[in-house]
Amino acid sequence: MPKSNEDDNQKLFNSLANDWWDKDGPMKTLHDLNPVRLKYLEKRVELKNAIVADIGCGGGILSESVAKAGASVVGIDTSTELIQIARHHAALENLEIRYESNSVSDLAKKESSKYDVVLCMELVEHVDDIYELLSGCAKLLKSEGVLFVSTLNRSLWSYLFGVLAAEDLFKIVPKGTHDYNRFIKPSELSACCRSVGFIGLDMKGLNYNPFTRKARLGKFPLINYICSFSAV
Repeated sequence: MPKSNEDDNQKLFNSLANDWWDKDGPMKTLHDLNPVRLKYLEKRVELKNAIVADIGCGGGILSESVAKAGASVVGIDTSTELIQIARHHAALENLEIRYESNSVSDLAKKESSKYDVVLCMELVEHVDDIYELLSGCAKLLKSEGVLFVSTLNRSLWSYLFGVLAAEDLFKIVPKGTHDYNRFIKPSELSACCRSVGFIGLDMKGLNYNPFTRKARLGKFPLINYICSFSAV
């Protein structure tokens, strides 16, 4: 059986585990994007006292911000190394976040219809089965719960700037992070979400300037974008 894209990504991210919380290290772009992602969430849902699942949480960058905003957070990732990093850093910050090395489908079997919010950030472009991922997210959510997704558009702009410039020229993300063929157009993501029972709410471009290291929301999803969907 050929090796999956998920296997390659997990090896890459495992190798970066110890640098995950270095804001000027290999994961600096995630740190730079995080305040904008959090602001997007806070404008659309009440995080205080919300029950939140962060799927593909990595080392816990967004999980910690959401917990500090008052949510009860469960973060899952298939990488045991990253979960260990996330647990260690949360302990340093005195944050009570439940981290598990787990898949979304297994979590959904145990905790169906439990969550107010599910986060799926920078993940759909790395998985082998997007329908399985989104179906698991749908099962986790309560009725009218909200799914948030951020990912990369499959466009000429995203190939030039999200792959060639980001990985080779500016080196703002580690080499091999992205496979352009797995990028997903907004229309395709929306269709996938509808097929598992979601209703689209909102979509914004997520723009990043590698020179200033500033991120902002925009009208058009040229490269990165962030969106929200409601469970029925």
